[in-house]
Amino acid sequence: MTATDTRTTPPAPVAGGAAEWSPRVMPPVGADLTERQKLACAFGILARSGFTENIAGHITVRAGDSGAPGGPGDPESLWINPWGLWWEEITASDLCRVSPAGDVLEGRWDVTPAYHIHTELHRRRPDARVVVHNHPYHATVLAALGVLPEFVHQTGSMFDGDLVFVDEYTGEVASSELGADLADRIGDASVVLLANHGVIVTGATVEEAVYRSATLERQCRLTYDVLGRDRTLVPPPLRRAMKASLLERGTEFFWNGAVRALLRDRPEVLD
Repeated sequence: MTATDTRTTPPAPVAGGAAEWSPRVMPPVGADLTERQKLACAFGILARSGFTENIAGHITVRAGDSGAPGGPGDPESLWINPWGLWWEEITASDLCRVSPAGDVLEGRWDVTPAYHIHTELHRRRPDARVVVHNHPYHATVLAALGVLPEFVHQTGSMFDGDLVFVDEYTGEVASSELGADLADRIGDASVVLLANHGVIVTGATVEEAVYRSATLERQCRLTYDVLGRDRTLVPPPLRRAMKASLLERGTEFFWNGAVRALLRDRPEVLD
């Protein structure tokens, strides 16, 4: 016997985010991290999340922002990973600080000229304090298909209104002119799939950029796994509230746990 649904009006959806509920206290990371240490952790976390392609990829953070290691009066330099180290082996002392022209101002190593993927985004957009770029497998598959991740699961709602596809491959972005052209194509989007290339994620903080990057690859895999099948999507009116809940409540949860797990295995990442 099938139960009869006697509802006449469905209940109103929740508001979502911190306005709906916030935790009284959160389990801490267990260490006070500098911004440089956070960036080193970002590489380790995303390497463990399957976001990397061996020699590829870079994450940049504006060094001159308040609280960042570049200090006041240095608004344009960037912290970035060096050429030659895999993401899973980077420590805080390995990071380099570079000028917008790519000159190494601090650090022992060279950096890739592909940092131009980042520089113009940092210059144009105050919201893009952190820029993450790599070639995670399932995001790259969708980029080859010309398909953006769909809202097939509630967690994908964190990308509502943020996605764009750059549909032309222009080769290695190794000049300021190519970086400016890419920034024109991206506009104000914060999650970008690049045809035949990879993905860019921007964020206001290291914590948020890493959470969104790790989550994106899983959402791309979910989309790929259901391609060609009948599927349902999260309704557009419900995505905003879920997005707020994920980012406003979930970012600290994800980051703290990911750092704790990383430091159990690689405490030297902070060195």
